[in-house]
Amino acid sequence: MKLLSIITTALSSLAIATATPSSAPNSVSRPPTFAPPATFKNANLVHIITLEKNYAKENINVLIENISSAPQDEYYLPFTADQMSRVGGVEVKDRKDASLGPFEVSAVEYDDKADTQYYRIRLPAPLGPGDKQTIGISFYYVKAYSPLPAAIEQSEKQYLTYSFSAFCPSAYTTTKQKTEVKLPSANVPDYTKIAEHPQKEGAKLTYGPFGEQAAGASAPAQVRFEFTKPVLHVASLERDVEVSHWGGNVAFEERYDLYHRGANLSSEFSRIQWQRTQRTRAANYALTEMRFPLRAGSSELYYTDAIGNVSTSDVFATKREVLLATRPRYPVFGGWKFPFVIGWNIDAGVFLRRSQSGGYVLNVPFLEGPKQPEGVEYAEVTVQVLLPEGAENVKYHADIPASSIVESSVGLKRTFLDTLGRTSVTIKAKNLVDDFRDRELVITYDYPLSATLRKPLVIFGSTLAVFVAWWIIGGLEVGFSSTK
Repeated sequence: MKLLSIITTALSSLAIATATPSSAPNSVSRPPTFAPPATFKNANLVHIITLEKNYAKENINVLIENISSAPQDEYYLPFTADQMSRVGGVEVKDRKDASLGPFEVSAVEYDDKADTQYYRIRLPAPLGPGDKQTIGISFYYVKAYSPLPAAIEQSEKQYLTYSFSAFCPSAYTTTKQKTEVKLPSANVPDYTKIAEHPQKEGAKLTYGPFGEQAAGASAPAQVRFEFTKPVLHVASLERDVEVSHWGGNVAFEERYDLYHRGANLSSEFSRIQWQRTQRTRAANYALTEMRFPLRAGSSELYYTDAIGNVSTSDVFATKREVLLATRPRYPVFGGWKFPFVIGWNIDAGVFLRRSQSGGYVLNVPFLEGPKQPEGVEYAEVTVQVLLPEGAENVKYHADIPASSIVESSVGLKRTFLDTLGRTSVTIKAKNLVDDFRDRELVITYDYPLSATLRKPLVIFGSTLAVFVAWWIIGGLEVGFSSTK
């Protein structure tokens, strides 16, 4: 019953059944001269910047107050044009009432040349004059860091820099605020100082509390810190999910375009030095292993790259999961890339269920990928689900922030022995991180008996036609006769 209620809620929020591409409902238009009205103020704000992984996560917990004379339900969040291209996973919730669920968040389209862009946050209910509400805003930045120095020796430590504002960017006046920066280690050789701020406590910097600041106030700051892990960036992930009713199987394939965005090597790679480092177990920032936790029962796993099959992988199966541990052909240092492909099969019963209406419900993770202590970021993710040929009345919902969905569509794709083509659901997203691993993609569809029988009838008819043709051709007398 709990699973059914979750699926019903998800599908009620997004139900699309069309054969042509459609843009995701994640933007709202405004006039070219748009500026957010001064209808709110931030009574108290805490800005938390987490740099513990190879992407930046920011949380803004703010008590907002309606200072206008009319109810208001639109709160605007500003970003620079550069940040707008790299931000993703924007989610907003009520800090005191989790039952309200995620708020509607949309990018504002008004002037693509303006340096300041906005996301519009729609409150679940208008806030009356003088009323207050505590909201929590979270989002991520990909390509967040710059290595400094940009090139280092193979055995040197890697340092990254991150730029931010000690005053949280806001379209509204902020009465009181502070900014906390959480770092992966206490080795922080450089950071911006503003008067007596920040206070440093181990691996955390605290700027503030600050007094009242006007809308748009900024205090540029930068921090430089040691990062001993690889900075993994997936420029493109193509994830295919193929559902087979006749085979009772769901096949997965993932194609990665992986880059290391850390410091480059200042000299040629030394295999001898690398082996010495491995023997002493010294810390290094190269990528040497990736671990993919898959659902229990996954089988027929494969791991290939541009050259072919990669033999340096292991599979560990338990009752809870199947762990695919892979190693690249070479240690991947900063500036290097390693495109590769993994795939596996699993029994359809793990993800596919019959609904009470007689249709089918498919429930698969939208994003899986490697689970690394340093984290993984994804610039572009394309998920394509191939349903059985003849599937109809398709509805779907991806449990990821709508602000990250670029495009979604239902169409047809021809595969082996198809007549009309298989129904496909395609969703394209941007700027996701591995915090969204295992967020679900729920698809419901009908599969009538005529569609179920189509393929075996086509196979039977094709086979029969071949035999009839062979019989007819075999009955012909072919030869040469001589005439006298």
